[in-house]
Amino acid sequence: MPYTVGYFVGSLSSTSINRVLAKALIGVAPEDLTFTEIPLRDLPLYTPDFDADFPPEARAFKTAIAETDAVMFVTPEYNRSIPGGLKNAIDWASRPSGENSFDHIPAAVIGASVGSIGTAVAQQSLRGVLSYCNARQMTEAYIHFIPGDYAEDGSVNNPDTEKFLRDFMSEFRDHIERVLTVLPRPDATDDRTTKG
Repeated sequence: MPYTVGYFVGSLSSTSINRVLAKALIGVAPEDLTFTEIPLRDLPLYTPDFDADFPPEARAFKTAIAETDAVMFVTPEYNRSIPGGLKNAIDWASRPSGENSFDHIPAAVIGASVGSIGTAVAQQSLRGVLSYCNARQMTEAYIHFIPGDYAEDGSVNNPDTEKFLRDFMSEFRDHIERVLTVLPRPDATDDRTTKG
């Protein structure tokens, strides 16, 4: 059965290594997974003042999540945590009360860093937030980013790295199937995805 995965790149940088990683992950993913990026850049800063009437950017953001079967977070580590833009996006998705877009959603978390611990602390922070949002997470993966391992077209030059990423995406596909067998996603036309 095919599944649609919405993915978030935590960095807003035009030269983000995590965007390179996301492209590589999509390139080695099982054929029955299709991917759509859910961008963060245009979201205003979240405040509860918006809960009664979400701005168009936030409504579109929540609708984009509702139209996916699963989500994947590909994020750097900023100051031993997740980037502010990503946290802001999660805050929008989780609101207003009772309309949490991440409730029971199958989720994968991965990230790349030039440092040897490969975003481990950021992922720990992100996992705490996603746990509170009731997302169904699979095992994390930490990537020590070596530029020569990745080509511009998204292919992976290092066979060991390629196998690791391919195995991760295969496991993610199985995780999606297991979660959705027990906890099917609501219909994307549900009113909760469109009202403020």
